[in-house]
Amino acid sequence: MTKPSGNNSQVNMQSWMFSQSYEKLRKKVLGEKTISSLVHVGFNSFPTLNTKVVLASAFSILNKTIDDFRGTYVDLNSASPSQNKRILFETERETRTYEVAQESFLGVPGCPISFWYDFSSLFSSMLLGQEFESGGRCKTHNDERYVRYHWEVSRKDMFPSGRWKLYEKGGDYRKWYGNQYSVIDWQDSSREHYKKKGGLTQERFWSREGITWSDIALVNGFRLKPECSEYSSVSPTIFQKNSEKDLLRVLGFLNSSVAGWLLNVINPGIHANPGDVLKLPLITTLDEDLVRRAVSIVKNDWDREELSTGFSCNPIAYTTKKTVRESVSFDFDYVASLVDELGSIEKRNNKSLINSLGVIGQVSEEVESRLISLSSNPSYIAGKNLPLIEREERHRTVSIINLVSYAVGNMMGRYSLDKLGLILASQGETLLDYLRQIPSPSFTPDDDAILPLTDQEWFTDDATNRFREFVRVVWGDEHLQENLDFVAESLCLHAIKPKRGESAMDTIRRYLSTQFYKDHLRTYKKRPIYWLFSSGKHKAFECLVYLHRYNEGTLARMRTEYVIPLSAKLNAYAEKLEQDKDASTSAAETKRLEKEIATLHKQQSELAEFDEKLRHYADQRISLDLDDGVKVNYGKFGDLLAEVKAVTGDKPQ
Repeated sequence: MTKPSGNNSQVNMQSWMFSQSYEKLRKKVLGEKTISSLVHVGFNSFPTLNTKVVLASAFSILNKTIDDFRGTYVDLNSASPSQNKRILFETERETRTYEVAQESFLGVPGCPISFWYDFSSLFSSMLLGQEFESGGRCKTHNDERYVRYHWEVSRKDMFPSGRWKLYEKGGDYRKWYGNQYSVIDWQDSSREHYKKKGGLTQERFWSREGITWSDIALVNGFRLKPECSEYSSVSPTIFQKNSEKDLLRVLGFLNSSVAGWLLNVINPGIHANPGDVLKLPLITTLDEDLVRRAVSIVKNDWDREELSTGFSCNPIAYTTKKTVRESVSFDFDYVASLVDELGSIEKRNNKSLINSLGVIGQVSEEVESRLISLSSNPSYIAGKNLPLIEREERHRTVSIINLVSYAVGNMMGRYSLDKLGLILASQGETLLDYLRQIPSPSFTPDDDAILPLTDQEWFTDDATNRFREFVRVVWGDEHLQENLDFVAESLCLHAIKPKRGESAMDTIRRYLSTQFYKDHLRTYKKRPIYWLFSSGKHKAFECLVYLHRYNEGTLARMRTEYVIPLSAKLNAYAEKLEQDKDASTSAAETKRLEKEIATLHKQQSELAEFDEKLRHYADQRISLDLDDGVKVNYGKFGDLLAEVKAVTGDKPQ
């Protein structure tokens, strides 16, 4: 609609510059018009919208072609997303300005308006799409029904013997390996449902090794997809067309700073779709053994996490050191060496590609610590580069949090100090099932998988006392108090606030009573395997129950073995406090006792109400079906459980 030789000037979303959807438009503009000027604002284009991801550009296009014309382009997008782009434009315009002949854009696949370098020569050889292909994706059209986290279902029901198969679902930024949390219902009838809805991949792509990544990411993080998994639309995946001999080399290239730079040329947005990835040049010059080592390092790191299907044991409990402090210190040195090694591999790959492609000075070979994606790397977890002392402190706290979680797993029979891997992880398993595998355990699990978490020692077999026993079994009697002190000190660094005059056991008890379940919910992505039954805000009674060992009689046993006896203990304690108050000759002591008595009375009332509700649900003999997932099963117990809304999304009925 512009007059001949007139200008069309707009502020618009940047999508037209890069998106595959606008490729025809770009070719028309580049072939028939002339871009006279363009400001690529990118991130933080409109600060008043309170979002940094509205990505825009401002441009002026002449309605005719001018041969050899060099347009003026200003790059504000490469600055930090949080920067004020108006100030940047006013103060750094000269250093961020490029003069470019638009014909150069036609030499890049998709013709992106990538003005900050002449990329055409880098795309002149074979492209990735000539040797690799996208296999579509598997879409269930009802994830609530067909997708679970793998820890929710019975391990014996995992593919190939059962219905649930690992399912790539994207996740956080991570390179090389990992993020395998989910499973998909892979029964014949379920696959037929996906197929009818147009969401089933072709059979030739099933159970194939490939390269996958998270759809939304600001940094390129490509991972090896193992044969045992399928994949969703938020975890795009590519496969080699003919063989898999170059799979690792291509994975290494895709995880390089050069590939990240080139991807930003094709599409600098936050989505990386297969079409964009397949437009990259096919580069297979990297050392395959180096890439294989990178994958191995990250896989071993991934398998250190409880959420991994390959988790076998807690590394701190298996260091053979004499104290917990020595074990944590040894582990820190070990993982620090892996962080350094992986960083070195990535840097070597970057340097090799930068030199071979002749882009020295355009791309950095350096690798930031926060981008070395190992779960044991504190800088990666924190999302920022940390000084050494803070890395050590964070590693120390996380190590102890993980140790406590592993100890609880041993108390429940999920894990054992005497055998690697999962022990009890299928529905309805019992202590007898455990003892069939481990007849003489060094640390015996709880007989009913009901573990009290109380702020005082009302039961000798509560979680705090059992944790003390766990530490004693692993590290022995000689340094027991030293070990408990170290555990308490470590928790007070980043997990809970320190409390003056508190003993180590009291600190551990406070962590278990106030913070453990919050950490468990976060770790297990609001689909917990240890469920917290709670009497209410006064914490008269709380206990953990292991999902996989729950049975129809669990609530009745909870009531007869714990709640009713605790009621009697609270009554007796209240009488003692009344007697102490009557005998007290100190006003301060009397006031303290009165406050404690008032709190105790609230707990007694709360416990009585909880007991009545518990009896009601116990009489129903509620059964669970793990295939329904934690969200459905968790909602069957009303407000007997803590954090119901966080898990189910609904308030308790």
